[in-house]
Amino acid sequence: MRIIKHGHACVRLETGSNAVVIDPGMFTERDAVDGATAVLITHEHPDHWTPDQLEATRAPIFTIAAVADQIRAASPEIAERVTVVAPGDRFVIGSGDDGVPVTVVGAKHAVIHPELPHVDNSGYLVEVEGRTVFHPGDALTSLPSAPDLLLLPVSAPWLRIAECIDYARDMGAARSLAIHDAVYSEAGLGIVDGHLARFLAPRDQQYVRLAAGAELDL
Repeated sequence: MRIIKHGHACVRLETGSNAVVIDPGMFTERDAVDGATAVLITHEHPDHWTPDQLEATRAPIFTIAAVADQIRAASPEIAERVTVVAPGDRFVIGSGDDGVPVTVVGAKHAVIHPELPHVDNSGYLVEVEGRTVFHPGDALTSLPSAPDLLLLPVSAPWLRIAECIDYARDMGAARSLAIHDAVYSEAGLGIVDGHLARFLAPRDQQYVRLAAGAELDL
């Protein structure tokens, strides 16, 4: 399996004949979707999807109803490739021994401010080569058991570093890969990196942040 970190919240998982791309948005390089066999979108905000990104691939798209409505309004042609999923759904990308099972987890975006609309958000638990990878989107959604890799949001208007640390510790993943990292400066991210490494290491949990286009071995 290849795990490639792309800009901001986008991660690409490659295995066999499948390339699953999650949340290619406005901070993501266009080549993130090249050759994708499926695109998963967690919620409606443009840092997680844009029409331009979806027009750059012919891959099927899996997302929640709120996002499907926005895609339909933006481009009926793209909407023809959309499959609507809901929390608790389980589906398989590809087929046979090469299939990639995905479970839809969570229903709501984290609260940015009580006076702003509370939009829908669903994360994806992806099973690849006997390992589990969890992308929560913009939420701190818990799981019944620890994933092998947590894609950990580290900077957002809705997130405090204390919440980020506690979420990573409580999830218990052996490894956490930083995502949602385009809204802080490198100096700010350096502070985040230091805190997360300091708090996770005593629990034998590894934290890593990668540059866009870099890979992680799992």
